[in-house]
Amino acid sequence: MAFVKVADVSDIPVGQGSLVEASGLSLAVFNLGEGRFHAMSPVCPHEDGPLAEGWIEGDAVVCPWHGFDFELGSGRCRVDEQLAVSVYPVRVRDGVVEVDVPE
Repeated sequence: MAFVKVADVSDIPVGQGSLVEASGLSLAVFNLGEGRFHAMSPVCPHEDGPLAEGWIEGDAVVCPWHGFDFELGSGRCRVDEQLAVSVYPVRVRDGVVEVDVPE
């Protein structure tokens, strides 16, 4: 895995997500504020909803289609324990959001 730039900090407003591409991989990246960002697979496994368009509630993102919520740190679904999304390490360096993606 290798960290790659996905956005500038200013590109993703606090409390929102953004759909980004990194090394051929689509990701949903969320800005929780105070320099805290999370990255995960962008598609809800329930009905293929767009997680980047969801809203943040505490430490989870809620899918805008049917309300399934996924923990930002683990990807675990709180509604259906059989569902989960992949999560990726994120770091911020010099105003740049970087995600550790598979090579």
